[in-house]
Amino acid sequence: MPKIAIIGAGSIIFCKTLLNDMFSTPALEGSTYALMGPTMWKLEKMKTYADLIIDKNKLDASVYCTTDRRDALKDAKYVILMFQVGGVDAFQMDYEIPMKHGVDQCIADSMGPGGIFRCLRSAPVLLEIGRDIDELCPGATVLNYVNPMGGVCTTVGRYSDMNFVGLCHGVQTTLDLIAGYTGCKKSEIDYLCAGINHMAWFLKIEHDGKDLYPLLKANMEKPEYYKNEKVRGEVMRHCGYFCTESTGHLSEYLPWFRKNKKALDLYCDEPAFGGETGAYYKYSRMVADKFAKTDVLSIESGELEPRSKEYCSYILEAIETGVPFRFNGNVRNTGLITNLPGDATVEVPVYADREGLHPFTVGDLPAHLAAMNQSNLTVQGLAAEAAVKGDPELAFWAVAMDPLTGAVLTLAEIRDMVIEMFEAESQWLPQFKGKSLPRRNAVTIPEGIIPADVPIDPALAINSRFGKLGG
Repeated sequence: MPKIAIIGAGSIIFCKTLLNDMFSTPALEGSTYALMGPTMWKLEKMKTYADLIIDKNKLDASVYCTTDRRDALKDAKYVILMFQVGGVDAFQMDYEIPMKHGVDQCIADSMGPGGIFRCLRSAPVLLEIGRDIDELCPGATVLNYVNPMGGVCTTVGRYSDMNFVGLCHGVQTTLDLIAGYTGCKKSEIDYLCAGINHMAWFLKIEHDGKDLYPLLKANMEKPEYYKNEKVRGEVMRHCGYFCTESTGHLSEYLPWFRKNKKALDLYCDEPAFGGETGAYYKYSRMVADKFAKTDVLSIESGELEPRSKEYCSYILEAIETGVPFRFNGNVRNTGLITNLPGDATVEVPVYADREGLHPFTVGDLPAHLAAMNQSNLTVQGLAAEAAVKGDPELAFWAVAMDPLTGAVLTLAEIRDMVIEMFEAESQWLPQFKGKSLPRRNAVTIPEGIIPADVPIDPALAINSRFGKLGG
């Protein structure tokens, strides 16, 4: 039976969820689980939890922990990635420094200055893992949960031959929302969803052959529905399609919702429904502090819980049994969405079976949806290239092209912010060692100063201001 390597297994909440899912999957009986991370005491707590479940439920499985990544990867059939380079301390810089400069982020792990610097830290590690996989477990199926999903998967897709898919739970949880808002059972909704991670579009939602969009749109006009998802609801009101990501995420990926106090007050003022400033960093810090003081796994009962909505165990089950499983995954855009770049990462339907992973060809997205996706893909592509080349200018341009950052700051202000982030996070960015981003202050011309020594052709000045006149 397969060996399953979990890289970043010190992620207590998420690793616990996936282990429980895989232990609950009969097709994975007899598997060996290699828990790998940099901190042995965290891994040992996870192993104690896993052994409790195995013993109490008389499962056929074995678990060991190691800080040696190569040992974990050797002969693995499946590799699950869930690490965060720099942990919550780096995350603090990702949030606090941009906030100081006026970039108000809610999540800060996928787009924005925070998401870009997370990519700069994480993408090179994924390429190192890819080289180890080529040597130690060639052909292994890699399931990536590392964020920023778009940026790191673009890096992997461009610069490695890794057999990977990036996984998220945006489609599953959004389907729950659609089911609740339309009064239909989730299992009875036919849908097609495609785009990019955190900005995929429900191109079709039907029940018994009937389009559900008219009902969904009508309900989203009602305050009791709209207030739950102000940003996602507002985007649908204008573009006609529902998106996979919540207000907190989507408000960062587009330029219209966090650029000033008026926009924040209008769209992100409901703490209970997401969108508040620094929400994800504050939650992550709280969890980290709690786990540092309390061994939360020590109070676990050892009972197997029902499988979660995460795709991981279902994909492995499909590959092991040959029974197809459909899900939405992040993969190389090998002509799957034809009006998005071929070197980008797209999120499309994927089928898993004994032969592996089979992405679904969607074709063109509606042009305005592709345009919103492209605004994020430009940033992800620049961040991926900057991460691999260790080029601080490319990193600056990734941040400068970010929709939210560009709506808030000037180029000179963005450069100052990026310089400060490089200085604060240098310990996690070895590929930039010895390289610096030069500071370029904004040029100011005092009022009333006309440079007398610069000849000006009046006709040329007019043409340059208003375009060529006549002819």
